[in-house]
Amino acid sequence: MVQVRALHPTHADGNIDIQAWLAGLQNQVALEDTSRLQQACELAQEARDHASKSEDVWATEEVDCFRTGLEMAEILTTLQVNEETLVAAVLYRAVRENKLTLNQVKESFGAVVAQLIEGVLQMAAISNLQSPTRDSILGQSDGQLTNVRKMLVSLVDDVRVALIKLAERTCAIRAVKNVDRKKRYLVSREVFDVYAPLAHRLGIGAVKWELEDLSFRYLQPNAYKEIASFLDERRMDRQGYIERVLADLTSQLMGAGIKPDIMGRAKHIYSIWRKMQRKNIEFSQVYDVRAVRILVPELTDCYTALGIVHGLWRNIPQEFDDYIATPKENGYRSLHTAVIGPEGKVVEIQIRTFAMHDEAELGVCAHWLYKGTDVNNIGNSYDDKLAWLRQVLEWHDEVGDGAEFVSQVKSDVEQDRIYVFTPEGHVVDLPSGATPIDFAYRVHTEVGNTCRGAKIHGRIVPLTYRLQTGDQVSVMTSKGGAPSRDWMNPNLGYVHAGRTRAKIGHYFKQLDKDKNATAGRQLIEREMRRMAITGVNYNQIATAINFKHVDDMYAALGAGDVRLAQVINAAQQQVEPSLKIKKQLDLSLLNGKTKTTSPVGNDVQIAGVGNLLTTIANCCKPVPGDSITGFITLTRGVSVHRQDCLNIMNMAERDLQRIIEVNWSGNSEHTYPVDIVIEAVDRSGLLSEVVMVLGNENVNLGNISTDIDKKSHSATIAMTIDIPRLELLGRILDKISQLPNVLDVRRQKNG
Repeated sequence: MVQVRALHPTHADGNIDIQAWLAGLQNQVALEDTSRLQQACELAQEARDHASKSEDVWATEEVDCFRTGLEMAEILTTLQVNEETLVAAVLYRAVRENKLTLNQVKESFGAVVAQLIEGVLQMAAISNLQSPTRDSILGQSDGQLTNVRKMLVSLVDDVRVALIKLAERTCAIRAVKNVDRKKRYLVSREVFDVYAPLAHRLGIGAVKWELEDLSFRYLQPNAYKEIASFLDERRMDRQGYIERVLADLTSQLMGAGIKPDIMGRAKHIYSIWRKMQRKNIEFSQVYDVRAVRILVPELTDCYTALGIVHGLWRNIPQEFDDYIATPKENGYRSLHTAVIGPEGKVVEIQIRTFAMHDEAELGVCAHWLYKGTDVNNIGNSYDDKLAWLRQVLEWHDEVGDGAEFVSQVKSDVEQDRIYVFTPEGHVVDLPSGATPIDFAYRVHTEVGNTCRGAKIHGRIVPLTYRLQTGDQVSVMTSKGGAPSRDWMNPNLGYVHAGRTRAKIGHYFKQLDKDKNATAGRQLIEREMRRMAITGVNYNQIATAINFKHVDDMYAALGAGDVRLAQVINAAQQQVEPSLKIKKQLDLSLLNGKTKTTSPVGNDVQIAGVGNLLTTIANCCKPVPGDSITGFITLTRGVSVHRQDCLNIMNMAERDLQRIIEVNWSGNSEHTYPVDIVIEAVDRSGLLSEVVMVLGNENVNLGNISTDIDKKSHSATIAMTIDIPRLELLGRILDKISQLPNVLDVRRQKNG
């Protein structure tokens, strides 16, 4: 790898000469126009210069956001990336250190560059990890490294993002030589466990070797120094020997009509150590310390060269690998053989084409090198590269003792899992949509039971907050606290995971049965009252949902074993026997139905007669599910009322013969007006939030009136909404009740 810092051209005053730097860059990568890259350099330099030394905690004499940006760009230049990637690399550290904003980048360089930087910033969440291990945390099935790597997959949405991050981590591992021991260890651990394997799986050998060697140097300093000393002791002898082997090979290959490029290959210290550990051998038994690489123009030349090599020297059979016929999982192709060369010394020889060599060094980046000059592939989407990236990220373990870490990344990684951090830096996987309460119960059941709040990155969030990958979650607990029964209400959004709901249910089940029964009775009576459902037989409801006694139903409801929706459905079935028990209506189905605020007569069945003109009474506004009765009017046919309507009761006393039995038909596709009343402490924005709840549920709003008492600062809001069924009404009442300052919300019994 290029030692970038030593190569930065400077002016006489010590500042970097951007023009000279760009000129050197163009010698390595084809850039038609360097004006945008020059603009990026000048902006990063300006951002660096405007930050005061007291604020710039990252800066040293050798390292700052500007110099690091240039170093990242030079690393990426060796990978043949495009201009947008280089611009993003130059600006990344300035944005990371809050010296530039993403909006500034977007305005100056476009949305693509800003998105690349934002993607790398999201990957920075990996750095929250402390001491990753193979061990599982919090009872998870996978180890921490597995979860970290899954997390990495979920964060990457553009292959260029991964490349920029690799360049940034390469700069980081180069810069830790003079930092404190703890920071050096954490950076090295992260690079070794996460980013070196990532470079390997992308096939980027040019980056992989440096990341492995440098991190190994700081993690295993004694082993590193020992192997380095072995290499230094024999360097001169080895170099002279290799030159003689190169001369013999060049002569033989040229004689066969092959124009090769032959070079001695330096063996990396980590790979030597790893081979010694894997095969349990001494340094003297590592054959590929003396190594030669042969590059040839064509594929057929590879096997011709192999025949020449084996004709010159006797090969060692167990040391031959044909990675051309059977490439490695990351796409690596080459012929590897070990022979007993001159003086009886073992030499490892690699044979590959020039294209194979570029792929081995650049990996996924070789796509730019070859496809970038093909006009037919200029429009090639990065989506294809991303699909390939996700495929190769299904990695095996490439670190440590070399044992397989996992067989493959599980198929559900990207779509339905998120990855968050504990305050200690451990990664925890949760289902997508999980809340802080789900996280608390994953940590420990008792933590969940006593949970009273949560912080995300140190900021307090509501317990209904939907966690995102990379969030660091801290749970606030209360001594002697207990779960709230509201957590079990799916309409309120406190809990997402079924496992969490089961634990909460188990908690309430363990409480005293009498307390559960009391709580359950209060819960159902409150809901029946709020929904204005009257005249039900609770014993019949208990029987309908498979309980022998009503007290058992109350206890189960209080313990969370039975959902309130089941009881409400059973009550509705009792007052509306013609309808089958249904689950809560799906809004997507409702959207496809024909809705009207003036229901037609066939929504109501009249005992003893066929179709007859019916009207819904405005005084009580019954909806399907209510117990109803009819009153024969002189001009409007049959007026339909709720059975508990005061008007119908008064009319029955005066004119009983005009009372008629009616029932809901059970096939209504219409909406019905319902009056609800909201009592609250008056505040700004309350009405708009209520209307927003209705809008989110696709509910039409009819009449609305407000009554404000300025002395008591109270507000009463009466409104008429159009709903198709009582189940939806329950959801709406629940959500409105959760709004700040709302004291009570209920259905109005009489108009």
